[in-house]
Amino acid sequence: MNCFYHPEISAVGLCKHCQRGLCSECAAIVDDVLACKGHHEEQVRALEQLTARNLFQSRRVASAYNRNAIFYGLVGVLFSGFGIMQYRFLGLQAVFFILIGLFLLYAAIANYLEGRKQK
Repeated sequence: MNCFYHPEISAVGLCKHCQRGLCSECAAIVDDVLACKGHHEEQVRALEQLTARNLFQSRRVASAYNRNAIFYGLVGVLFSGFGIMQYRFLGLQAVFFILIGLFLLYAAIANYLEGRKQK
């Protein structure tokens, strides 16, 4: 592959913004990646900042899913346990508590699995 701006010179890499081949004269290093010197340096800097923010945000999202999983799990166990203990006294109403507890346990598992995907 040859340089886009100097077709007679071999390229040393690609511009992260436009994906054109660049020789050492035309390449500018921006945050450890290449950009067209004088053309795409600001765009590449913005792309790198956006990528860093996205990585940071994805870690925050994963921890939020895990917090939700813990909360839903604890509340689900409380509802289910209350329903099971009160089944003798409340009858059909206790089944309602058990079902709510099971639904919350399902939500806890779903949040946990989604949090693992985000990591």
